[in-house]
Amino acid sequence: MKRTFRAVCTLAAAGLAVGLTACSKTADKAADKAAEQVDKVVTETYDVTYEVTGKGVDSIDFHGGGGEAMKPKVETVQKPALPWKKTVTLRGIMPPAVMPVAADPSGAEVNCKITYKGKVLKEEKGQGLVTAGGCIAVSPVGSN
Repeated sequence: MKRTFRAVCTLAAAGLAVGLTACSKTADKAADKAAEQVDKVVTETYDVTYEVTGKGVDSIDFHGGGGEAMKPKVETVQKPALPWKKTVTLRGIMPPAVMPVAADPSGAEVNCKITYKGKVLKEEKGQGLVTAGGCIAVSPVGSN
């Protein structure tokens, strides 16, 4: 199909009106299909589950589904009971993210995990006097 498209466009470049029309229609169809795929990715929702375990966790920040795709609203839980688990609905290309913060003089331990449809998207572990970081994954929408 790519060769046919190239041949038609080549004919169009040579000045044939029929080729120009075919090239334009083929390009329009491709653009329409691409736009439909982008619209789907932007509006499709998906559920992820965040999990945090460990000791000495002072707070957990996470993308809870609000805000814009590239500027998600960050929600915070102070002094969470561990193990902590929350399922959220995100939209489009919004990245799932959970960021626990721990400070413990005897040594903090932090484990975080993000799952989607039973599959682990990201898992991280940290320990020490002060531990921050977390799990940030790529949106699974559009990658199926």
